[in-house]
Amino acid sequence: MTSLSATTPPTRARRGLRIGRYQGVLVALGVFILLLLINDWMSVGPMSYFEVSSLSTGGAPLAIAATGQTLVILTGGFDLSAGAVISLVNVVVATNMPDTPGGILLWSLLGVGVGMATGAFNGIFVAFFRLQPIVVTLSTMFIVQGLTLLVLDKPGGMVPMGLSNALALDAVPELVPMALVLLGIIVLLWLWLKSTRLGTAIYAIGSDMEAARARGISVRLAQFTVYVLAGGCYGFAGVFVSAQTGAGDPLVGNSMLLQIFGAVVVGGTRLGGGRGGVVGSIIGAYILMIIVNILLVLNVSAYYSTVVEGCILILAVLAGAISRHSRAAKHLRAGFVRFQAWRRGMLPRQVSRATRRLVLPGIEARPHKTPAPSFLVRNAESIRYALPAYVCFLIVLVITELTVGRALTSWSYFNSILVLSSFLLILALGQGTVILTGGLDLSVPWTIALAGILLAGMVNGQNGPMLYALPLVLLVGCLVGLANGIGIAIFGISPIVMTLAMNGILQGLALLYSQGTPAGFSAPLMRWFMTDKSGAVTPVVVFILLFVIAAVILHRRTPFGRRVYGLGNGEKVAALSGINVDRTIMLVYALSGFCAALVGCMLTGFSGQASLGMGDEYMLPSIAVVVVGGTLITGGRGSYLGMVGGVLLLTALQTLLAGTMLPYATRIIIFGLVVLAAVIALRERNH
Repeated sequence: MTSLSATTPPTRARRGLRIGRYQGVLVALGVFILLLLINDWMSVGPMSYFEVSSLSTGGAPLAIAATGQTLVILTGGFDLSAGAVISLVNVVVATNMPDTPGGILLWSLLGVGVGMATGAFNGIFVAFFRLQPIVVTLSTMFIVQGLTLLVLDKPGGMVPMGLSNALALDAVPELVPMALVLLGIIVLLWLWLKSTRLGTAIYAIGSDMEAARARGISVRLAQFTVYVLAGGCYGFAGVFVSAQTGAGDPLVGNSMLLQIFGAVVVGGTRLGGGRGGVVGSIIGAYILMIIVNILLVLNVSAYYSTVVEGCILILAVLAGAISRHSRAAKHLRAGFVRFQAWRRGMLPRQVSRATRRLVLPGIEARPHKTPAPSFLVRNAESIRYALPAYVCFLIVLVITELTVGRALTSWSYFNSILVLSSFLLILALGQGTVILTGGLDLSVPWTIALAGILLAGMVNGQNGPMLYALPLVLLVGCLVGLANGIGIAIFGISPIVMTLAMNGILQGLALLYSQGTPAGFSAPLMRWFMTDKSGAVTPVVVFILLFVIAAVILHRRTPFGRRVYGLGNGEKVAALSGINVDRTIMLVYALSGFCAALVGCMLTGFSGQASLGMGDEYMLPSIAVVVVGGTLITGGRGSYLGMVGGVLLLTALQTLLAGTMLPYATRIIIFGLVVLAAVIALRERNH
């Protein structure tokens, strides 16, 4: 009896650990079965083999791509280039694959190879240069998009029927779809990989990278290998998409990025790494597919799809945080307590000791007065990191003068540069402030588009409605940013996931509001403000100069600016210094939403009307100008004046490239390379 009682508790503990380890997969499997039953109940008759085959084949590309993303996330990274790689492989296959068995096999393997090469590109910078996965894969995403447009700039090409017969039909006629066979092979390979040293390294790196390195694990080699394998999965997903569509589309993978993250999170993989697996992500992919099928059966508009996907991603992250005894769960519970205290009018110190200011006896009572340092001494670091952007800007001006002419001697050129810079100067304040806190705002594109669509629809070419329409649209932008901030600060959601999901939600809302075709025109007053050249300068130039002055004061001369820099140096240190971390984060993202909405209004005035996707081309530049201006991507270091230098440099560079008649695709590639170069330069200075 003594022996039994001594061994029982550890056994139960081990069983609990095993159940906890597979909890995400089990929950995802239960949800999948429930949705499958609901889908079957809503159908006219019992589920047929055709429906099973259609569902398994339709969800296979997403499941395969989610497999690659899972590997990256398990190591603690993110890969934003997944959708772009799928598009590139799709157009490569559609424009080159011959209709012969050997040719189909060769170009299918080459498609996977293209994905692996892209993954190797990511892996080199992440593993060996130790750059942030977010900025590396974001830059890669735009580089790959540019390459895709160079291969095929519009839907076209043709995929041989032999590829469709090989991947999209049955392995055993009327019995087993080929998609299930391929996914079964992927699952077996994953189970084998988990038992290898690489599999152990993946989980160890995601749990604690420094501890993994201390145990002798080759972290760099493991990270590099993971990105190569992930790229191969994206390449295979691109081949499978080609088999399904039968043609090439340079934008086919763009809409899959949100779905890929959704599948991974719904499948139980923890953002931040260390827990989860491929099996859960595959199940998560089919959960999303069944939800889409249910919406179609209910005759719900397809415009709701991105809204539903974004909401599912957010809810899945919240469910995972609540179900685990982790830091995210503790942060979530603490956030609820603070929210309740705010509603009851309680003081912050009555809720959390973390926000109390640490005061040493005698320090504040008798402050020691020291002479104020000079301006150059106070701002030496900011000047050192911002100066290269201005020097490069002057170099671009000289090159423009030598190649195009009338750059240094024409006021109209500088006026045009300032007008074109106005959009990024405003975005730099919002995005730059977010980055200074260590975050990132990926909801900028569709915040811009939604704001422009709302303004054009409300004013419809008249000046009168501007009196209420403009403030209302800017308020919408603030609320979007505030929602991002609440999700990040109160509920502990990753900034990348929260803002990416919000971007999808805003895309669906914009489509629903405009019904796919934005209506209305800009007010004549707004058009005059953005384009009038009757005076010495365009009116927006005067506004933007005042905006820059106000932004510099906001960052350098206000308590809010000091809190932003304090937060960027670490949340715990900021909290112990008396900074209300959650409130600061919410205000920072509200500022970013306001700036994005203002840019949407200005773009509508500049072009005369709004359009879907009008903000897409500003996502990378809004981050690029911040990084090129000397701001550290992980936060805590940088200045708005440096960001201004980054804006002037990239705008002048873009103008120079436009004068050389380079295609838009090439300019995207150059932008991505410039961002990578800037991040590498900052890394060298920092280390």
